[in-house]
Amino acid sequence: MRRKISPREAKRMMQRMGLSMDTIPDVEEVIVKTSTKEIIIERPEVAVLKLRGQQIFQITGENIVERQTEKKIEIPEEDIRLVADQTGKSMEEAKKALEESGGDLAKAILLLQTR
Repeated sequence: MRRKISPREAKRMMQRMGLSMDTIPDVEEVIVKTSTKEIIIERPEVAVLKLRGQQIFQITGENIVERQTEKKIEIPEEDIRLVADQTGKSMEEAKKALEESGGDLAKAILLLQTR
């Protein structure tokens, strides 16, 4: 038969192993961001385990929402200048066209030439 460990005994054992556990009160939401999506956990319970200088976060929750994120591309200044020079348009128009075309120079130039 298994012997149950009381919460007090469990806490003492954890302290002997150098492990401490606390909760973070009043957490409203936790957001996990990846390159393609966000995972939002509303009204979670967050526990922090501390072991040998490291922290481990344990997050539990029932209301979890996932949403896809758009990747914002960085458009180099020289690309903007090239498109503006090739089309005779302003730097702002060239940048907008490059953003619309996903950074594709040829598509951006064609887009501005047809406007």
